[in-house]
Amino acid sequence: MPPRMKLTAITLDCSDPEALAAFYRQATGLELHPKSNSAFAGLNGDDGLLLGFQRVARYQAPSWPDQAVPQQLHLDFAVDNLEEAEALLLELGAAKPGHQPGGERWRVLTDPAGHPFCLTKRAV
Repeated sequence: MPPRMKLTAITLDCSDPEALAAFYRQATGLELHPKSNSAFAGLNGDDGLLLGFQRVARYQAPSWPDQAVPQQLHLDFAVDNLEEAEALLLELGAAKPGHQPGGERWRVLTDPAGHPFCLTKRAV
């Protein structure tokens, strides 16, 4: 039987951990980890999951959908209203790439460090 594992953290590379943590904190309402600093910042989820942001020298943002600098991962967030969530996130500093493969089913945005993430309509 394989070992039982619990996912405890997801960490994104970036050039400015505190700024990226602030973006995701405003977007999600998660609490800032008390030991956050300029090298590593984190947000605490209610279920114990830490969303982390670590400083990387010479960080290069993904160039999604072009793979010249490939995305390493992407996050998906369920929202009640796609239009409202998109507008808020754009106001917070997200960007909306021209390529939108989800049509009206989901939206692709990029965070201020260039990581793509998706918004999907919350299942009722």
